[in-house]
Amino acid sequence: MSRRSDELNALLGPVVEAMGYEFWGLEYLQGRGAVLRIFIDKDDGISVDDCAAVSHQVSGVLDVEDLISGEYNLEVSSPGMERPLFTLDQYARYIGESLQLKLLAPIAGKRRLKALLEAIEGEELIVKVGEEALRVPFSQVDRANLVPTFD
Repeated sequence: MSRRSDELNALLGPVVEAMGYEFWGLEYLQGRGAVLRIFIDKDDGISVDDCAAVSHQVSGVLDVEDLISGEYNLEVSSPGMERPLFTLDQYARYIGESLQLKLLAPIAGKRRLKALLEAIEGEELIVKVGEEALRVPFSQVDRANLVPTFD
């Protein structure tokens, strides 16, 4: 995670939590057409009104704190069915589920894996790709999403 993302998490997480939502995480995509995407959740789901309320509050905080220079688009949404995973605690909620992983460096010759999350040991994810069990250091995960299953 970038230093800027760390700063944004530290600033905005408590704001979202104080509003009664779970701060699921954020993505800050820099460059031309920069985007700050904030994911929120709550037990009974997220509505458009929830997103609008958080967007309004976060916009005010960002205007005062001025952590992002230049223009950017602010998006607030639920994590959805293909929810991105940002923390080890979030991964722990989904042991036994399928993940799509994008890694910073190859493991077993691959940077992209579709794997079953079997366990978490310390700072490592234990995943199964086919019949092969792999240990993936959390620090090597660039991004991860759940793969929804439809029974």
